[in-house]
Amino acid sequence: MDSRMTAGFFSPLPPARTGVADYAAALLTELRRHGRVEVAPARSDAALYHLGNNGLHAEIYRRALASPGVVVLHDAVLHHFLLGQLSQTEYVDEFVYNYGEWNRGLGRELWRARAGSAADERYFRYPMLKRAVEGARAVVVHNPAAAAAVKEHAGGARVVEIPHLFAPPELPGDGAVQRYRAALGVEPGTFLFGVFGYLRESKRVAAVLEAFAAVHAQVPRAGLLVAGQFVSTDLERAVAPMLTAPGVVRLPYVAEREFWLAARAVDACINLRYPAAGESSGIAVRMMGIGKPVLVTEASESAAFPEDACVRIAAGPGERDSLRHHMVLLTSMAEVARAIGLRGAGHIAAHHRVEQIGKRYWDLLCESYI
Repeated sequence: MDSRMTAGFFSPLPPARTGVADYAAALLTELRRHGRVEVAPARSDAALYHLGNNGLHAEIYRRALASPGVVVLHDAVLHHFLLGQLSQTEYVDEFVYNYGEWNRGLGRELWRARAGSAADERYFRYPMLKRAVEGARAVVVHNPAAAAAVKEHAGGARVVEIPHLFAPPELPGDGAVQRYRAALGVEPGTFLFGVFGYLRESKRVAAVLEAFAAVHAQVPRAGLLVAGQFVSTDLERAVAPMLTAPGVVRLPYVAEREFWLAARAVDACINLRYPAAGESSGIAVRMMGIGKPVLVTEASESAAFPEDACVRIAAGPGERDSLRHHMVLLTSMAEVARAIGLRGAGHIAAHHRVEQIGKRYWDLLCESYI
């Protein structure tokens, strides 16, 4: 490695309200322990582009196409991002670029039906990754599902799987956590589940609230904290009555400091994804990292988590029953919940530590330095 190398770092950063920004801030700090890294420089020797499925990444996406470097796919579905960036003609042409002229009619149909794209599986089935990955020097993904999606769009791409990082925080003490629970109106002895992050259809918010209503009727000491900003106004309207149901505590977006208070305040985290976008959840990794049991959708995105280090929930028709069953199990067997949380923390400490992850990124950037 040439000590004169300057790495360019292209990503949303705090105070942007996105998990990618939090991830990028932790990674940037770690990379700077290894060498010179500049944020969005005009020129660099090796560039690292963080891409996600929202408009915050628009300029980064364009830069990655114009000056190829190492691409990090935080979402392995860019379909919704492109819907927001392209005109109808551009979108249909891009769909054809990815999937062939014979699918032009499907592209037109998907454009016309785009208002329902947040919940329609077809938009997740066609990630539209080809242009982003085919010219990259390397493509970083966090799980096997994302790796497979890249290969389907660009068979010759170099794909490097690097686990989602975990940077251990300074956690609030027990006293502060108890006061926080009391301020939320959570009675002592309540087993509190938590849902965190941007609230959209694919986070299965309606299914979680329906399952919790059944759980609370059976186990009155169960509670549910729903913390985050709704992305979908249709979803927000649909679940509004359930958010005021007994046992449910509602918080809007919580900033970093309060997030860790809320994270410690819950006894388990529900972090479902369906349809999945090939993303590895930063919230799931954070919650597992501090020893909380996490309920995740059974899918290849979470396949690397050991079976005894999380709780897997079946997707599809059995989702609500699976979720209700496992929620009741956790509330009735606190020692099981603690054991799952401890095994999860051990897995994260062994495979996701920011020091390990930062070194892998730095070595990859050095390899791409020309």
